[in-house]
Amino acid sequence: MCAFYPTIQKSAVELEAYMENMPEAIVAAFGGADNNIASPEGYLNVEYFSMMLPLMFIIYAIGFGSGAIAGEEEAGTLDLLLANPIPRWRVLLEKFLAMVGGMAILSFMTWLGLAVGIYAYDMDIGLGQLAAATFSSALLSFSFGVIALAISCLTGKRGMSMGITTALVAGTYLLYVLAQVAEPLEKYQKLSPFYWYMTANPLANGLKLGDMTFFIGTIGIFLIIALFAFQRRDLAV
Repeated sequence: MCAFYPTIQKSAVELEAYMENMPEAIVAAFGGADNNIASPEGYLNVEYFSMMLPLMFIIYAIGFGSGAIAGEEEAGTLDLLLANPIPRWRVLLEKFLAMVGGMAILSFMTWLGLAVGIYAYDMDIGLGQLAAATFSSALLSFSFGVIALAISCLTGKRGMSMGITTALVAGTYLLYVLAQVAEPLEKYQKLSPFYWYMTANPLANGLKLGDMTFFIGTIGIFLIIALFAFQRRDLAV
């Protein structure tokens, strides 16, 4: 991705004119009109952080979250695990921490790869900015992962959890994009996690505590729902 930047930079004038003539909804889908694609930050926002990286992280998070409990329940291994003197809440929290660890490894490897790329192709972006943008993308994706975990604890169905959460990702993304061009939807755009992710622009502005509040709150609420549901539900074992 970084290797293409010198070519993009040489065509800056033509690309800016092209972006200005694109429909507003398309521009919003790729990070909004504030991104100058000829700048290192704008290029990585448009090409990488607006869609590609969140999509990869979301796929991982939903897959892990939906399978952490429901996957073992459907495979018939959860009863063997719970036959040990381990409380349910501990099992769930350790599954949650495993997802945190997996996301942390993916985020670090992403940051490291980008750090090598910006150094190799002389892109003037700080390592702290890269870390902020990567962490923000991980928070967005992890929020959906915890939602998938909560649904799997409520239903015991991995497929249902994946389907509902995937539909939620698509719906909230569509809400964010359409709210940029449809005035009646504008007042609802703050319900979309993508609004908080896109408007923060941590690659250019850094990451502020206020930008993380929505995601931290979402993760906390759905983790509590998951704990409550898993503690009380009769398991299919």
